[in-house]
Amino acid sequence: MNANGESSYDYVIVGGGTAGSVLAARLSEDPDCRVCVIEGGPSDVGDEKVLRLRNWINLLESEYDYGYTTTEQPRGNSHIVHSRARVLGGCSSHNTLISFLPFPQDLDEWVGMGCAGWDPLTVLPYRKRLRNNIVPVGEDDRNPIARDFVTAAAEALHVPVIEDFNRRPFPDGAGFFSLAYDPATNKRSSASVAYLHPIIGKRRNLTLKLETWAHQLVPDGAGRLSRVRVRYADGSAGTVRAEREVLLCAGAVDTPRLLLLSGVGPAGELRALGIEVHADLPGVGENLLDHPESVIVWETHEPLPPNSAMDSDAGLFVRRDTSQPRPDLMWHFYQVPFTVNTERLGYPTPLHGVCMTPNVPRARSVGRLWLRSSDPAVHPALDFRYFTDPEGHDERTIVDGLRLAREVANTTPLRDWLKQEIAPGPRVSTDAELSEYGRRVAHTVYHPAGTCRMGAAEDPMAVVDPLLRLRGQDGVRVIDASVFPTMPTINPMVTVLLVAERAADLITGRPGPQPEGGER
Repeated sequence: MNANGESSYDYVIVGGGTAGSVLAARLSEDPDCRVCVIEGGPSDVGDEKVLRLRNWINLLESEYDYGYTTTEQPRGNSHIVHSRARVLGGCSSHNTLISFLPFPQDLDEWVGMGCAGWDPLTVLPYRKRLRNNIVPVGEDDRNPIARDFVTAAAEALHVPVIEDFNRRPFPDGAGFFSLAYDPATNKRSSASVAYLHPIIGKRRNLTLKLETWAHQLVPDGAGRLSRVRVRYADGSAGTVRAEREVLLCAGAVDTPRLLLLSGVGPAGELRALGIEVHADLPGVGENLLDHPESVIVWETHEPLPPNSAMDSDAGLFVRRDTSQPRPDLMWHFYQVPFTVNTERLGYPTPLHGVCMTPNVPRARSVGRLWLRSSDPAVHPALDFRYFTDPEGHDERTIVDGLRLAREVANTTPLRDWLKQEIAPGPRVSTDAELSEYGRRVAHTVYHPAGTCRMGAAEDPMAVVDPLLRLRGQDGVRVIDASVFPTMPTINPMVTVLLVAERAADLITGRPGPQPEGGER
């Protein structure tokens, strides 16, 4: 650290979350490379509240959560809190760790939008490098009602039972999810556990600055955004300098937020807030994506058996559009009544129950994020514009999902567990009624993405190029879900891990893994 309180490293990683943990581990493999991770939250080492996967629901809106709210949603639910993790490991320390490889067609879409080098044959082989323990839900965690849900779903909707969703791409199916965890202990195999815990304190070239909040990038004398202004846990301020590159891994909310506070974004909006413009990049904060989902709740005749990995262990996928090879409707099956949104509408909460959450895999409604103030302490505005796509695709998906969920619930052996439908109740039956209910109780699966999207040089709204470099800037890359041009069909954590593993090779120039037969 110099006399001005500035510390210097080769690479400065902003965000010790899913992508940041991977990059920290990979880049620090070179003992001559000095790596610093700036993470706003505490360590997860030894913290049972974080490490025990089944406790995930108690982390929402806790001290581990930045808790970003949404703007008014005229066609959706305006009360959603978008949990963003404030802890080492990021959202892989905070969410359910449902782990799916992206479909080949998801990556083909990226290539079609100008993202050369992100094709399935290049990206999918990186799964061999992942350090997380990704396995189907363990036998001892398979609750009897979840088993019966899988059986009933396959019977009612004529889809196969799938034993391992990551074995090969699938058009539809029901089964237990794969999770990044240890079935014997219920401990997470998050990005921090898998990549950082084995090396913390063992690599002198790796520095973790925890409880340290990055709020602005500032240029050096040559105009490079090589310095990161931070606030430490004791309230003091400092600057961390990257001699090679700053790597932004703060996620789809805080990465664009940091860029906007640094004068990188739509020039007119920045000037209106009194922020000096460093680079006019109109795409920063645009293309805000999510996986919206609704909920249908049943009361069960009696309490459920207690075993579970994380109370949402099984799911169902349906392909309504048979011209596509991918599913276009998904359900999580919760072994608890998830009533945070139904209660607000006056629906009762059953003492014991279950729910299904119809989910829109590739939602067509697209939102945006922007700053409300130049004050870094003020949360940004998040407008997901839920259910506003002109064709009504997202709304139709939820209505279909509620109807098909009822078919599953009316099929044995699941039917034998269920006493009555609590929300919305059988009297809500027309398309209009189901749409109104489904949109008002809609929620998120905490998958914001797309706000610094990757694209070709001629794409005016692309924020980073296919090498993940910030457009027009030397020495800054973005590596997290904000670079997604489109949303992967299903839970995107593994896609973030793959992006980070590939980014490490792009940064160092190391060759990627060789394709194997059957990658598609």
